[in-house]
Amino acid sequence: MDPIEPPTRLLYCPPFTLAAMVRMRVQGWDPVLIISQIICLQTIHYLTLSFVVPPLLSGLTTTSLLTYSGGPSTTGHILDWREMAARPAVPVDGAWAKLRGAWSGGKKVGKAEDDEAVDETDYGVDERRGWLLGLSWIVACAVDVVPLYYLVRRPTAILDFSLTLNFLHLLVTTYYAKSFPTSLFFWVVQALGAILMIVVGEQLCVKREMSSDLDVWNADDEIELDERR
Repeated sequence: MDPIEPPTRLLYCPPFTLAAMVRMRVQGWDPVLIISQIICLQTIHYLTLSFVVPPLLSGLTTTSLLTYSGGPSTTGHILDWREMAARPAVPVDGAWAKLRGAWSGGKKVGKAEDDEAVDETDYGVDERRGWLLGLSWIVACAVDVVPLYYLVRRPTAILDFSLTLNFLHLLVTTYYAKSFPTSLFFWVVQALGAILMIVVGEQLCVKREMSSDLDVWNADDEIELDERR
C-alpha cells in the first residue's frame, strides 16, 4: 500500500491587520473604550465652543452688556443655560434689586426715574447674545460629527453618544446655574444639535460600511509547500 501523501496545498490564513483588530475592538463592549470616547467627544465639543463663542460675541453683541456679563471669554457663556436663554444670571429681585441706581462710598446717591422697574439690560442680558450662543452650539454639534465618524464609527452607537453628550451638558449646566433649564429656546437648540449629529453621523458611518472592502480570500491566496512531508 502506498503511503499517504500530505496535501500539496494549504489554505492561506491572513494575519490580523491593525485595522481588523480595531474593527474587532470597536464591535465589542469595552467600558474603557466607551468612557474614553465619551470624554473625547465632550472635550472636543467644549473646545469648539471655546474657539467659536468669543469672536462671535466680541464682534456681534453690545460691548457694554458683554463687559457687564464678564466679557466674551466667560465660562458662563458656555455652561450657563440662562446665557443662551437671554435671562439674567443673577436674581432680579430681593437684595440684588436694591443695588440698582447710582452708588458712591457704599451709599445710594441717585436712582432712575422708575427705580422699581426691573430692566434686564441692567444685569447684562442681551437677546442677540442668546441667539449667537445657540448658533455656536449648532456649529459645535456639526464639528462633533468628525469624532463620531472617526472615534465611535458604529452607526448603531451614534444615537447613544449624541444623546449622552446632551445629557452630560444638561447635568453640567444645571449644576453651574443651580437651576434646571426652563427655556424653550434652550431645549430647541439642544434638540436641533442632537438631530444634526445623529442624522449626519449615522449617514456617514453607514456609507462607509457599505463601501468598505471585504477581505475575501480565494484560490489565488493559497500557497504551495516547498517540501513534502
